Amino acid sequence: MTHKIVIADDDDTIREIVEFKLSGRDRSVTAFENGRECWEHLESGDSPDLIVLDVMMPGLTGLQVLERIREADGLSSVPVIMLTSRGREEHVVEGFERGATDYMTKPFSPNELVARVNSRLR
Repeated sequence: MTHKIVIADDDDTIREIVEFKLSGRDRSVTAFENGRECWEHLESGDSPDLIVLDVMMPGLTGLQVLERIREADGLSSVPVIMLTSRGREEHVVEGFERGATDYMTKPFSPNELVARVNSRLR
């Protein structure tokens, strides 16, 4: 079984690192550089197994995309990991209150992200 992962981050380097680390023999990764493109893909009906979102992105923020995911039929139960530089306690709390499954702050350990993703895809 191939797990489908969607990532959205406007930072090219981080997006490429995350895409590289999460790609593998049993995973298909689709990456977007902003929240609007990510949401348009998700809205098309191809539901992923997991989503990784940056918070601060142009178009739609990661939190706006997260809210839409949680309200959408077919997407509401998909695990969402927020990966962001917004690490103050109130930011983390807001992410969880809006429906994040997990929350990681940048700078981040790519290996830790892989471990968190693995724990959600079991």
